[in-house]
Amino acid sequence: MERITVVQQQGFQCQTHFGEGLAPITTDEPAPLGTGTGPSPVQLLASAVGNCLTASFYFALKKFKNEPQPLRCEVQAEVGRNPDGKMRVLSLQAALHIQDDPATLEQLDRALAQFEGFCTVTQSVAAGIPVSISVHGPAGEKLKG
Repeated sequence: MERITVVQQQGFQCQTHFGEGLAPITTDEPAPLGTGTGPSPVQLLASAVGNCLTASFYFALKKFKNEPQPLRCEVQAEVGRNPDGKMRVLSLQAALHIQDDPATLEQLDRALAQFEGFCTVTQSVAAGIPVSISVHGPAGEKLKG
């Protein structure tokens, strides 16, 4: 079981502790609620999805003996009001980018077909929030999604 501790500091600013040996981070809501001194909860959610997708794609590429250049993932969170008028994350759009020439990656089609299933966070989040995922090559060409 994973455990974190969040301690409110002042206003909407909190300190999040991840456990022994890991530095805590300061989180905050953007203005006008908070002061924006750290990432917001929405940014942390988007970060968790992007991090997990990146790690899952890296894992899938490594399964087929690839040594990929560093991957990059951009995640956009659409925030708006639900039918009850409450602010919610309405959707997430993740775009993974590879630096390697796709032709040089072994079994790229298989890695592209598999990696989303390895992503614990995205698969869990997608049960309640629509998540769209695309993968792009070094020239911006769409490889998936």
